[in-house]
Formats: sequence, structure tokens, C-alpha cells
Amino acid sequence: MNTTLLSKDTRPPAGRAPAGSPAEPRVRKGVRAVAGQTALYVLLAVVALAVLLPFLWMLISSVKDDRDVFTVPIQWIPEEFQWDNFTSIWTRVPFAAYLGNSFFLSIVITFLQVLTGSFAAYGFAKMRFPGRDVLFTGYIATIAVPWQAYMVPQYVIMQKLGLVNSYTSLVLLQAFGAFGVFLMRQFYLTIPDEISEAARLDGLSEYGIWARIVLPLSKPALASLALLTFVNTWNDYMGPFIYLTDNRLWTVQLGLRAFIGQYDAESAMIMTGSVLSVVPVLAVFLLGQRYFVRGIATTGVKG
Repeated sequence: MNTTLLSKDTRPPAGRAPAGSPAEPRVRKGVRAVAGQTALYVLLAVVALAVLLPFLWMLISSVKDDRDVFTVPIQWIPEEFQWDNFTSIWTRVPFAAYLGNSFFLSIVITFLQVLTGSFAAYGFAKMRFPGRDVLFTGYIATIAVPWQAYMVPQYVIMQKLGLVNSYTSLVLLQAFGAFGVFLMRQFYLTIPDEISEAARLDGLSEYGIWARIVLPLSKPALASLALLTFVNTWNDYMGPFIYLTDNRLWTVQLGLRAFIGQYDAESAMIMTGSVLSVVPVLAVFLLGQRYFVRGIATTGVKG
């Protein structure tokens, strides 16, 4: 009778590379990559939570009673939600008028900055004329000059023109921005010059090239500039504080500051007003987030 010798199975378990094989370093490298990526996600989650924590506290405090806002330790879940805070604040101050004024200024200034910034950027990026680069460098250098350095001369000019206590002064001062020109020019540089040259050969004017070819290709950059301008204008406090003295013209930032001075003991109502002032900016950012990220990511990458 033949005897069959059964050798011990020395094959490695499924999914595991045998020791000393060329695949073993790759497996270890993959495990380390997964572990590093997991640690990165955990770190980002902790940082995001730390950034959002003040906003969460403000949101929760807006539906608390005044005596429960600054309790120690923090009461994250109120015993009783004061939802009427969001209805009574409209009767305390003309909050709806403040929001409307902020919307008006933000929309007008955003439209003008996008219009003038994209138009000027086209000239600096796609047109050739003597002194173009020197002029662009000098214009962009104004970003380094702090606003406080020319704040008084600007006010004197607006006062001489009789534009103080009107939206016209704020619109004229903020309708042009060097940062917008820089952002749009960097994006325009990613558009091949052959497209503009072909359009010129077809008889299209520079205005036509800008409006019919360049602008449609620049939607991400336009959205990024519009979002940044809208947020900056909405959150602007010093500009309206200096030029607007009539209560009917106040923006939401001035109205909220006046509300804090008048009702400084009502902490919950102050948090309610702060939440209402943040909601429009948050909504605009969420709606334009996809274009904003794409515009920032592609700006400056010349293709």
C-alpha cells in the first residue's frame, strides 16, 4: 500500500503577502497610508469642531433665557427653548430695514466690483500696451497700503462732494478693488491666448471677446470674487459707521451694535441678532461653495 505524505500547508492567509516577497513592502506602505489618512481626517475633524464651537454656542444661546447664556459650565441644551426671541427682535429695532440696507449695498457693490475687476483684468491679461506690467504692479501695490492711511482724505473728498450720509459714497469707494483685478487676471492667464487671437481674426472686438468668450469661461473666478466681495461688504462696519449717520440708512452691523448698546443686559437677544446677521452670509457661501472652491483652486495655475 502506497503511503502518501501530507506536507503542512505553509501558504500565507488570503490577502497577506508572504514574508520576504516583493509585495510585502507595498502592503506595509498601504497600511501606513491608510493610518496616516485616518489620523489626518481625525485632526481635521477636531480643528473643524474647534472653529465651529463659538458659532454653535451663539446659535444655542439665541434660544436661551438671558440668565442661562453665561452659565458655568456651559449649558449646551437649554431647559426651555425661547423661540420667541426670533420674533420679538423684529419689534425691538427695525432689524428688517437694516437687513434690507445691507442686502442693497452688498449686491450693488458686488456687481460693480465683479464688473470693473473682470474688465480691468482683461486689459492687463489679454491686451498689450506700453507700460502694462508697470501699471499693473503699481495698482496691485495699493493692496499693501492700509485703509487707515487714506481714510481721512477719502472722507474729506466725499464731504466736499456732498456725498456723506448716502450710499453713493460707499458705492463709489468700494466699486473698484485691486484684489479683484489681481484675482481675475490670474484666472484669465489660464485661458489660452489662441482663443482671443482667433476671435480677433473673425472680426470680434475686444469688448466682444471679453463679454462673449472670456466671461463665460471665467464663471468659477467670477463666483469667487462675488462671494468674497459680498461677505466683505456685508461684514463691513467701519465704512458705514463713518459715512452713514441717518438711522434709516444703517446696515445690519451698525444696527446690531446699536442694539447691543441699548439692550446690553439682554444677552440672549444679542445672540439672536448675531445669528440673523450671519444667516445670509452662510446661505450665500453654501450656494456658491462649489464655484468658489473651483475658482480659488484654478486661479494662478497657468495652463
